[in-house]
Amino acid sequence: MSMYEVSFKLRHECPYRGLSERFPGVSIREWFLQDCQILEITAPDVDDDELLEAIDELGTALHTSVDGSDLHVIVQSCACSIEESIVRTFERHNCVHLPPTVYRNGWEHYTVIGFDEGDVIALLAELDESREIDVLSKTSIEERQVPHSSLISVDRLFDGLTDRQLEALRIALDAGYYDQPRGASIVELADETTVARATFEEHLRKAENKLVTNAGQFVRLLTETRDGALRTASETESLVRGD
Repeated sequence: MSMYEVSFKLRHECPYRGLSERFPGVSIREWFLQDCQILEITAPDVDDDELLEAIDELGTALHTSVDGSDLHVIVQSCACSIEESIVRTFERHNCVHLPPTVYRNGWEHYTVIGFDEGDVIALLAELDESREIDVLSKTSIEERQVPHSSLISVDRLFDGLTDRQLEALRIALDAGYYDQPRGASIVELADETTVARATFEEHLRKAENKLVTNAGQFVRLLTETRDGALRTASETESLVRGD
């Protein structure tokens, strides 16, 4: 099965896109971290205080640091609704978003991977119905590795996990529960909490199930690219042997 990496830019109603239009020359790179957004902003010719004030109007800035001409900002939330966001559109068409999203000069720049050319065509067609869009590149990745570091955001990996489930995971990791051999039993883990063993085990199992489910599409993506690489290597070996 061929897969495709597609890069495109588009315009639609998004606060950060509007911000990049308001401050020409500013480049905003955005990653999600659970309920927060991490922004890396390059603004060589813009007053930092004015830019931060504009960002603060969109969502509460929790942390700010400056590195030369770059600003690093962690924002509590944005006016965008994730349920209605373009990322959900990608998911409906079985396409994987490769962060970061880049906002520059009034455009949003995205890169996605589609498992099938039909998925990519359908995605671009839907986006084109309601937005101004410009496709920058479309590349077959059947025989090359996808850059693993770009595949998944923390926000999507931990989507749907409750605070209690996350805490159960942290306790299990700290105690070496996933080591071989195990560093602790379920009973010992539960003893570190104020809940019964059965309740703790339920939190932990639900957390594990959600993690595996969230990572499922990325597991399929990685195995597809590795299988493609193995097939290519096998075909090359056959040619060398003269089979």
